[in-house]
Amino acid sequence: MQNLNYLFFGLLLIIPFNLFSQTTLSTPNIESKLYLGEDQNQPLIIGLGGSEGGNAWTSDYWKNTREKFIKKGYAFLAIGYFGATGTPDTLQKIAIEDVYCAIKKASKNKKIDKRKIAIVGGSRGGDLALLLASYYADISCVVAIVPSHVSFPGNTNHFTTSTWTYKNKELPFVPVNEKAVPFLIKGDLRGTFEAMLLDSIAEQKALIKVEKIKGSILLLSATKDEICPSTPMCQKMIERLKLKKFKYHSEHIAIEGGHTAPLKHFDLIFQFLEEYFLSKN
Repeated sequence: MQNLNYLFFGLLLIIPFNLFSQTTLSTPNIESKLYLGEDQNQPLIIGLGGSEGGNAWTSDYWKNTREKFIKKGYAFLAIGYFGATGTPDTLQKIAIEDVYCAIKKASKNKKIDKRKIAIVGGSRGGDLALLLASYYADISCVVAIVPSHVSFPGNTNHFTTSTWTYKNKELPFVPVNEKAVPFLIKGDLRGTFEAMLLDSIAEQKALIKVEKIKGSILLLSATKDEICPSTPMCQKMIERLKLKKFKYHSEHIAIEGGHTAPLKHFDLIFQFLEEYFLSKN
């Protein structure tokens, strides 16, 4: 009997216990999965992928980073807003209120501190993170990785629709102009975006109103970004925040390397959240 007790205790030591639960939430046009730890009053992190589609943060690729959030005491909501089950097929005319509806539903969980909601988004997901926080005041922190400072066209063959809508209206976007077409034909995405942004009137109309965000902002850009001019676009947002006398903390860190280089620096993100999200009342 004593040997059986030792054996049982030994098994307890080697069995990997999951200290968190997973729940699939049901809201219109959005696929979302909520990961919860055991604590009460868990701050909520929302994870948004980019133009790859699907629900990136539920993948094995992001499993270790996602679980690191949980181990640090956060709840984590992984959201797919196109190219996932029950979502639009294409990255175009995505209703930002649909995404917010999923966030709101998750925040009602009794283990979540609904006063602390932060969004971490990459590329087009970074744009969406900034937009959501500019429209909804209960989002108190944004981490946008290689984002844009404006809305761009949806990923269709004709590029004539906006990526985002709000209350059934397309948000203004910077269109593909004649100067951008040669770059587009060559497959030079950065050159395409840079040419589009020469249309300064369209750029002003399509600005994401980051100054309306009610919380701290971290922007991570890539100095040699081959997809879009993320560093100059992030610099423009910081300049806009200064001009508008933004009262919350904001910072921009330019990471040496290409479009995905900032994804290797989640240590900076965890540091930022600790100082400018968790520590705030």
